[in-house]
Amino acid sequence: MTRVVAVPPTLDSDAFDALIAEASRAGDERVLFDARHVRFADPYGMTGLLALGEYFTRDEVRPILQFPQSSDVAGYFTRMGFVAAAEDVFEMHDAPRAKPAENSVLLPITVVGSPDDVHGVIEQLNEHRIGKLLSEQLGYSQVDAMAFSMLLSEVSQNIVEHAEGAGWVGIQTYRRWRRIDKRVVVIAVADLGVGFRGSLEREHAARFGDRWSDATALEAAFIHGVTRFRDPGRGQGLKQIRKRVLRWGGKIAIRSGTARIADVPDWDDGEPLVTALAAFPGAQILIVLPARDPAPPQQAAPPARGTRPGVRPGIRRP
Repeated sequence: MTRVVAVPPTLDSDAFDALIAEASRAGDERVLFDARHVRFADPYGMTGLLALGEYFTRDEVRPILQFPQSSDVAGYFTRMGFVAAAEDVFEMHDAPRAKPAENSVLLPITVVGSPDDVHGVIEQLNEHRIGKLLSEQLGYSQVDAMAFSMLLSEVSQNIVEHAEGAGWVGIQTYRRWRRIDKRVVVIAVADLGVGFRGSLEREHAARFGDRWSDATALEAAFIHGVTRFRDPGRGQGLKQIRKRVLRWGGKIAIRSGTARIADVPDWDDGEPLVTALAAFPGAQILIVLPARDPAPPQQAAPPARGTRPGVRPGIRRP
């Protein structure tokens, strides 16, 4: 028996939640993900779909994936590197031929399972390319570009250190995203590891008692900076990521287990904390960074007394 799960036309974080809930009803049935009617997908939706495919593999029998009927959308899946990554996860029907990801993609969907993979991610997105993107398209400074590189390294490293398994990362820019009518960078990281509750359980579950849950673990890590390490100062990567994203006016959301927590900016309509979601292992991170608003033009200072406009005080024209 095969359970058909329809992928929504927009494959994003909302679609990911719906897909988990629907696929979870399959029980022991093989799952067929019907993506024929997808019209748009962001990196979070793509990495989430890969995680779903990996999770719903039963006795080494992979789920089936039907690709979008639109040639433009199918081509986009190819350019993003999704098709190449999906070859190891799904039995694919009507799939376009996998090709190397194009330069128009900031970071194609990439498997991360070791420190070497993290270094590979940073090499793909070298500092010059980051600087060009952030300065020319988003109005960020070179200092911001360096911080962005560190952020990317942190979120990728989290897979290796906390997930205890492989994951995926992908990054792309868009002219607009949901309710925000400006260019954005969308970063997605997904894994199928122990999740935040599993990572923190040994050190912190006892003191929370009956209140210990996925939501409690996320709040402890996200808001209070709790880590799995006893040594002060260790494991503060998430705290630094959150600080940078907030400084840049962006959004960060983390789904783990049955809950999702987020810093929600004014331009987004999401909820800060959502509970009672369909259970799913690991952690899935979404970061959205909007373009900076241009600085208002500076008004010229009035000329000093006794000078004419265009003539600097104390300097005589020849």
